[in-house]
This record gives sequence, structure tokens and C-alpha cells, in this order.
Amino acid sequence: MSPLILLSFLLVYFGLLLAVSYLTARNTSDNSTFFVANRNSKWYMVAFGMIGTALSGVTFISVPGAVGTSNFSYFQFVLGNALGFIVIAYVLLPLYYRMNLTSIYTYLEERMGYKSYKSGAMIFLVSRTVGSAFRLYLVAIILQKFIFDTWNIPFGITVAGCLLLIWLYTNKGGLKTIIITDTLQTACLLFAVLLSIYFMADGLGISMLDAFERVKESTYSEIVVWEDLLGDKNHFWKHVIGGAFVTIAMTGLDQDLMQKNLSMKTIGEAQKNMLTFTGVFVIINLFFLAVGALLYIYVGEKGIDISQLRTPDYLYPEIALNNLSVAAGIVFMMGLTAATFATTDSALTALTTSYCVDFLDFNKKTDPNDATLVRKRNVVHFAFSVVMLLVILVFRLLNDDSVVTAIFTAAGYTYGPLLGLFAFGILTKYKVNDNLVPYFCVLSPLIWFVLNTYFITPYTAYRIGFELIVYNGLTTFILLWLTSKGKLLAGEEIGGKIVNFK
Repeated sequence: MSPLILLSFLLVYFGLLLAVSYLTARNTSDNSTFFVANRNSKWYMVAFGMIGTALSGVTFISVPGAVGTSNFSYFQFVLGNALGFIVIAYVLLPLYYRMNLTSIYTYLEERMGYKSYKSGAMIFLVSRTVGSAFRLYLVAIILQKFIFDTWNIPFGITVAGCLLLIWLYTNKGGLKTIIITDTLQTACLLFAVLLSIYFMADGLGISMLDAFERVKESTYSEIVVWEDLLGDKNHFWKHVIGGAFVTIAMTGLDQDLMQKNLSMKTIGEAQKNMLTFTGVFVIINLFFLAVGALLYIYVGEKGIDISQLRTPDYLYPEIALNNLSVAAGIVFMMGLTAATFATTDSALTALTTSYCVDFLDFNKKTDPNDATLVRKRNVVHFAFSVVMLLVILVFRLLNDDSVVTAIFTAAGYTYGPLLGLFAFGILTKYKVNDNLVPYFCVLSPLIWFVLNTYFITPYTAYRIGFELIVYNGLTTFILLWLTSKGKLLAGEEIGGKIVNFK
């Protein structure tokens, strides 16, 4: 497929996003608009837009590609995700709304202390920067391979161009703009998935209903893995438990997706948003798995040689761009771009919000919308774009695995301590040794990295999967408990606030 056609589509697509940005931010670009959209968002728009943010290009490419080796076992993880979303709706959201938070990490200051607060916020900054960089890396390697390699444009320029465009349309309106653009991008994503199924079915000479029947009858549709609890990373309980806790940590304890929930007027609207989002999220992931099964069925029936593909992540773009029609290629690029940029623009806004509130103390200023603070926010927003660029370039040098595996492995290490901190704060009434918390947040991931790399994998049959985050979080919890200073008393002061256990 012509790289010029794909590039033309991308330019039109970003032109549309820039137009939306102009319309949403032309009257105001203050910090209240950027951080929480003036707390006036519509829950149904947020619920729909969050689908694109949560799915990302990882789901769009890596999940279908992984069907070839793990069938539909990933759906076990999705079921765990759904359980995690329910916990977020009925445990975490009420807490955040009761405290009227802008950054969710200020909870740690009031419950545990200053260093705990800064540790939690720093974990988020590192985790979200790395995770979002991984996701953008995925779309960048596809753009590079199928578009920019034609003109010998360096990979670094490709990534820098993507980040510059994202910065341009998020810089002024922030969350207010993103809620609109994410709605648009989610629509493009869902449209692309359905059309991809249609084009593959058409290529096989069958209807869409027949295509779903073919998927159902194939071995690819096998979901549950019960055998070998110790040795198989795809075992049912590993996926479900890991999926639930990954969701609680990567969504419920993550400023990115929670920032959207905190932009609504009431807790009731936020909960309706989460539950609606959960139902659609589960269904859409089934469609992505169906796309994966159809890809392998199509390859098998057409006799296409995919042995030269460096990673399964290349399967979907290879078929869509080189073996189907021009329309199918454009639809694929639309879905990939929408999924990935919906995640990255949201992440940049959340990173900027967290840094401004948690480290520059914008929420403690007399006027958070002061022009000087707005300019400072703009600098922070640009700086995170540069940091993400550097992380992607480093990952380009190191990675040779499926990106979906890399993301959740990294999340198991980086989000684990955050899970332990919040769990300890919510489930116990013990005082932490605030001075030790930063060390525990480094020690817990280090312990499990050493154990998994040098002891568990080489000397045992057990293989750790997505449940790594549970072990990591539990280790942080135990360290906090072992060094705790006794129970908190109602009326006691922590982090400059009076403790209230209501």
C-alpha cells in the first residue's frame, strides 16, 4: 500500500484533532480546565472516551497477534479487569470524591505523611511515563516500517513528530479537549475493528456472521486454561487475579484514568461511567480476539508466509496493509492511530497534572489559575513530551518481545508498591514509618526482580505471570506493617490533617 496515502490520512486525522482542540480551548486554557475540565464532564462521554484510552494500540495489535500462541486465554485477564473495575467503582471512587481530590495521591499525604505522598506520586510519574512510552513505541514502529522507512526518515524523527502533534492539540485545553477527542478516537477505533472483520470475511468469501462462526469453531476460541497452575503463565487463576489487581493499580491508582472520573459532578455519575465502561470494555476485547483468530485463519487459507515477521505485533499491519484492499489499510491505520493517541494524549495530561499538583503544589496556591502557573504548566507539559521521546528511543534499543508482555511485566514491578501503599492505607488503621516508605517502594520491586530472575525461573517449575503485581504489592504491605508505629487515633494529625475514619 502506498505510504503517501497513509501519510495523507494521518495528516487529515491530526488536522481534525487540532480543530477540536481549537474549538474546546479557544475561550479558556486555565489550569482548572486543563486538570479537571471544570468538573463539568458528562459521564456517558467519559465512559465512551475511556474505552479508547484503556485499550490503546497494544490491544489493537498485540492482543490479536498473541492469539496465535495463546488462543483466547487473554480473555481470562479481561474478566479479571472487570472485577477490578467494580472494586474501583465502589471502593476507590467514593474515597476520592469524599476527599474532593484533584490528584489522587494527596490521599497518601493525609493518611500516611509527606514522604509517602511523594513516593506514590513519583511511582505514578515513572510508571505512566514508561507505560505510555511503550504504547506509543508500538504505533511508532508500525508507522516507521510502513510509511517513513520509504523516505529514510529516522525513527527518532517519527516519534518526535507524533509527540509534537499530540502536544499541540492537548497543550491548551488539557482534559476538556481530551474528553472530546477521546470520544472521536474511540468511535474511530470501534469502527475500524468492525470493518477489519468485514474486510477479512470478504477476503475469505464469507459473511461476517459466518466469520464469527468460523472463529467459534476454531481452536483459537479456547479461553480457559486449567492445566499446569505452576508452569503456565496463562492459567485461569493467574490471569483473573492478576487482571483484577493490575486494573486496580493501573486504573484505580493511576491519575490518568481517574482524572477523567474526577471531572464529573457527582460520585453517582462517576460510578455509572465505570460500570458502563466495564461492560463495553469486555465486549470490545472479545472483538479484538476475534480479529486475531480471523487473521490466523486468513493466513492459513491464503497460504501467506509470516515466518519472517520479527514479532506477532507485525501480523495485523502486515495483513491489513499488504494483503487486503486500500480501504482496509486505511481503516487499520485509523484504528491504530486512534487507539494509541487516545492513550498518549491522556497520559501526557495526567502526568502534567500530577507533577503540577503533587510536586509544584498548584492546589496550595491562592490562585491556581494565575498566568504564571499556566505558563509553568505549559513548560511541564512539553518536558514530559521530551522525556517520553527519550524513553521510547531507549526501549527501541532494548526490546525484542511483544509489547503487551513488556507493558504488563513493567507494570507488575512499578505499580506494585503503589498497590501496597493504598491497600495499607485503606485496609488498616496503622501509622506508617513515613521516612522508610520511599525505600520500601524501591526494595519491593527489587526483591521480586532478583527472586524471579535468579531463583524462581532457573530453579523451579513455577512461572510468574500477571500476578507479579500482587506479590510486589503484598511485599510492600508487609514491610509497612512490620515497621508500623501502632494504630492511628481519631483526631490525630497526619500530613497536616486531622485523621477522620468516617
